[in-house]
Amino acid sequence: MDRNGTLVAVRFQPACTDGHAQPRLGRASRATRSSRRVLIDFHCHLDLYLDPSRVAEEAADAGIGVLSVTTTPSAWPGTSALAQTLPFVRTALGLHPQLAVERRRELDLFNDYLPQARFVGEVGLDGSREHRAGLATQVQVFDSILASCARASGRVLSVHSRGAARDVLDALRRHPDSGTWVLHWFSGSVADLRRAIDMGCWFSVGPAMLRGAKGRMLLGLMPRDRVVLESDGPFAVSDTGSPLEPRQIESALDPTSSVWTVPTDELCDMIRANTSQLVNLS
Repeated sequence: MDRNGTLVAVRFQPACTDGHAQPRLGRASRATRSSRRVLIDFHCHLDLYLDPSRVAEEAADAGIGVLSVTTTPSAWPGTSALAQTLPFVRTALGLHPQLAVERRRELDLFNDYLPQARFVGEVGLDGSREHRAGLATQVQVFDSILASCARASGRVLSVHSRGAARDVLDALRRHPDSGTWVLHWFSGSVADLRRAIDMGCWFSVGPAMLRGAKGRMLLGLMPRDRVVLESDGPFAVSDTGSPLEPRQIESALDPTSSVWTVPTDELCDMIRANTSQLVNLS
């Protein structure tokens, strides 16, 4: 996004390089590296790392762009400031469902900031045991967010649906003009997945999700032209127990290649095309 708020696609567009071209990622040395996959982490809590700038810089060195999701509207000014100095970072305006009950008064703030945001996330519903009691309030908050997005001509939304896939899909159905929906780390039933596919949902998958048999099974049923990558760091962890970082999303390529029986280079081209399309929809 340039200083006028316009998305500069060439700086946020993934590409599998052939040694002849690279998107500009902010430093000349990055632009000259060959045989590097340039991808985008489509769901990362960049502001919650101890050193967000270090994480983002190392991602860029690995050829990875970042969509930095926020958990509250009040976090938007500080988190979006990162994108002003790191051109390979974009910021999504969010109100996490686990915080919806205590932060529902920030909906006005969400609406104030929405004109500045082309991406929205993390938003959605959480029906897990710890948060089920507040589900009714979560639904009210999510409905309000979706209605605001619809009035703003739609956004690309990164959507949380743990333990509440059916309720999330019901809400999206109520607000069909709210934008393009990306279900992050989807863990619902096969029936819910098929419904989401029929509704036109996208999906972001990452290394942590694909370590589990259910995650790989669901991936195998997802439309290959509507899947992008994510880390969900620092909440999601690597197989060594350390927080996942955007530079590590490439580790999702091998399990995806195995599940889809697609060569890794061909898969990278597919993910590149998917992500480019999704960014253009914003």
